[in-house]
This record gives sequence, C-alpha cells and structure tokens, in this order.
Amino acid sequence: MSHTVVTTTTTTTSSSGEGFLNLGYTRSVQGLLKIAQVVALLIAFLCVHCARGWTDFSAFRYFEVVTLWFLIAFLIFYLMYVFRLQSKIPCINWTMTELLHYGVGTILVFIASIVAAVKSGGVSELEAGSAFGFIATFLLAVSIWTSYKVTCGSQPTSASV
Repeated sequence: MSHTVVTTTTTTTSSSGEGFLNLGYTRSVQGLLKIAQVVALLIAFLCVHCARGWTDFSAFRYFEVVTLWFLIAFLIFYLMYVFRLQSKIPCINWTMTELLHYGVGTILVFIASIVAAVKSGGVSELEAGSAFGFIATFLLAVSIWTSYKVTCGSQPTSASV
C-alpha cells in the first residue's frame, strides 16, 4: 500500500495600500484642498492676532475664534484621513459630517471676513487677515462642491417601469 501526501501552503501578503498611513490622500485633490484651507485659516488668524490697533475688539475676537476653530477642525479631518482613523469608527458617516462642517464653516468664516473687512479701519494686517478669510471661504465652498459630488454622485434621471 502506498500513501500519497499532498501539502498545500497558503501565503498571505499585505499590500502597501493597507499600511498605517494613507499617503495617497496627501496628494489627492481633497487632501491638497484641506492643506490649503488650513494654511489660509492659519494666515488669517495670525494676521488678525498679531495686528495692533484693533478698531473693534469683539469683531476681531469673533474672527479669531471662528478661524481658529475651523483651522483645528479641518486639521483633525486631514489627520483622520491620513492615519485612516475614519475606518476605525464606521458608525459615523464621515462624508456627511464633513459636508455639514464645511457648510457651517463657509457661512461663519464668510461672515467673520465681512465683519473684519468692514471694521479694519485701514489697518493693513486686519485687511490682510480679512482677505485670507475670503480665500478660506472660497476654498471651503470648493470643498462643499467636491463633498456634495462624492456624497450624491450621479443619480439616474429616468425611472424604469
């Protein structure tokens, strides 16, 4: 009697796309847009914070609070996607969360930039901060558009009966 023994070996490999960091996100349109938003908000905040001769204390404090809040929020979103943390909490719809945050951020940064522009009183640092606030508003509006396209996608226009 002869016996035949068959040995099967299975090898599992991990691709580089499943690593700890998502470096592809840093080069994507959404990643570059988030970096530009953070930089614009940081410059706007620093221009107003370092300015001398505020004409309206409460208006520029509001500008500082709004720009700093959304600067930190968008930095957290960016780091979340770079470190793939959104996949660890699947119960939250991160795309809709971002879309909502972008909507609120666009409105509040726009209002803060208008107030800063009106109350600047010819102080160049305050005018520069307001200008970067408007740039950040534009970048946030672009993010709303890209998030909306990702969230809604292409919907069929005709119903088949």
